[in-house]
Amino acid sequence: MPEFNKVVIFGVGLIGGSFALALKAAGEVGEVVGFGRSPGSLKQALALGVIDRAGINPAHELGDADLVLLATPVGQMGDIMARIVPYLGPETVVTDGGSTKGNVVAAAYRAFGERIRQFVPAHPIAGAENSGPGAARADLYRERKVILTPLPENPILNVAKVRSAWEWCGARIYELTPAEHDQVFAAVSHLPHLLSYALVHDLARRDNREQFFTFAASGFRDFTRIAASHPEMWRDICLANQPALLEELDRYRQQLDEIREALAQGDGPQLEAIFAHAREARRAWAGDGE
Repeated sequence: MPEFNKVVIFGVGLIGGSFALALKAAGEVGEVVGFGRSPGSLKQALALGVIDRAGINPAHELGDADLVLLATPVGQMGDIMARIVPYLGPETVVTDGGSTKGNVVAAAYRAFGERIRQFVPAHPIAGAENSGPGAARADLYRERKVILTPLPENPILNVAKVRSAWEWCGARIYELTPAEHDQVFAAVSHLPHLLSYALVHDLARRDNREQFFTFAASGFRDFTRIAASHPEMWRDICLANQPALLEELDRYRQQLDEIREALAQGDGPQLEAIFAHAREARRAWAGDGE
């Protein structure tokens, strides 16, 4: 018998679709029902076997669901929560795949009220520049990190249910508070996306942009790969994590100013010291296996 008889997913693209495929590959889900804004995406998800049925009315699907995953852009989650809470079964657990946690948790407290025990926040640290059901794959989360940010009201069994689902997907599970999560990921995820978008946008606005893109090679490709990510999703992430992201952006500007000053002064030893320290830290991190 599978651990989850029925899983309902809102957003059947890369994150939600890969979650569904991973549980199916593990044999731990009986049925996956998908909801989405686009009939075309739902049709594609059905054709690819990502979901078993396309949901029409949440009132008909949530009462007997074991687990609900919100895999939409974070800006949509509050509205979805408000719509689904009245129809949740008493034992149904809701989780999310959002890249920010403070705003999602605040929305959950507003929407769930006394039923907040049923919402366990999470964030899978996996993704790609492509989106949609066609980008979903069963191995996306294998040996990748998933961060749980449990709430004080969450029963142990509810947290365990979410943990188990991600473990069946092959993920390694960690726990942070929502505030810790948002500070960390402002620095190591949200800021890099912001910088990548900024560089490509700057070059794309220039009159001789074709010349730049013609001669751009692997370094530019590696640095800017994430600028091909979903714009709506990253708009919502940046706005949702605005305070922490602004703090990290200011720190980065200070670092750029330090480098600019060394460059303007022709201070080779200072530039080399910065580069060497960065290389040492990067190589040590790369040993983590990711």
